[in-house]
Amino acid sequence: MAALILRQQSLFWARGASHRCFSAGASHGDMVLSHPSTVDHYESSERGRIVCITSGKGGVGKTTSAASFAFGLASRGHKTCVVDFDIGLRNLDIHLGMERRVIFDFVNVLLGECTLNQALIKDKREPMMSMLAASQTRDKESLTVDGVEKVLADLSQQFDFVVLDSPAGIESGARHAMYFADDAVIVTNPELSRFHIIKIKKSRNGGERDKISNPDIAITRYDPVRAEAEESLAIADIEELLGLPVVGVIPESKSILTCTNLGQPVITLGEEDQAAGAYSDMVDRFLGEKKELRYVTPEPVSFFKRIFG
Repeated sequence: MAALILRQQSLFWARGASHRCFSAGASHGDMVLSHPSTVDHYESSERGRIVCITSGKGGVGKTTSAASFAFGLASRGHKTCVVDFDIGLRNLDIHLGMERRVIFDFVNVLLGECTLNQALIKDKREPMMSMLAASQTRDKESLTVDGVEKVLADLSQQFDFVVLDSPAGIESGARHAMYFADDAVIVTNPELSRFHIIKIKKSRNGGERDKISNPDIAITRYDPVRAEAEESLAIADIEELLGLPVVGVIPESKSILTCTNLGQPVITLGEEDQAAGAYSDMVDRFLGEKKELRYVTPEPVSFFKRIFG
């Protein structure tokens, strides 16, 4: 619900296309966002999608999800840039193992202290993915609508997908990340307390922007045993509370912390790891492929385990 303000209904696209781009509507006005934006004011009507990964509260695995989501898009042949919007508190570079390679950052680009290409860092594992780091020394007041607009306009011309790792909550960085997004994935844990701030964000949306017609939910740290025992929210409960479709369910996994410490996106572990497989499925569903949710039911307990524990 935090992202219901994001998508421009005057622009349309088809899920499952090999390259998502906007198509012109019946008139030139259909190509203009509801704010004065240069993002769409290019000679070509085609540009990359801007996807905001957001959450109501921190600590739900948003940056972990953004890193794996972007890596998954890139590994499927989509040129992808992932952008850290958490000005002053950056950590996306750590999740990607790029912290020692950051020379210039988002704010340097905004202030004209370097070019965009100088600030972009290409992933050594996946050549189709790049990262734009957030500033560690500036505050969020450095962000301006015009500045962010120009950077995202340039990125959307270079990349098929621009994935924005938004700060949690409703502060300036989150608002700037959501303002220009075409799609949104809201990351949450199966805990009731996580949904209160999402409802607050919905109530503060106002009427200035068109709404995203189909934001998605990604549920992290899901434990089907606890859900079955009613110790946490089940998937059906979350869908009913938020009224939004679930694009991915990521099971609780020790490998997530290990990958964070190693600077490695979880999705790189491959199908042998449940969390990696779940992130891979999430990317496929976002791209339009129909896949059943995995790891959402308790594994059968063997006869001997029931007896001996």
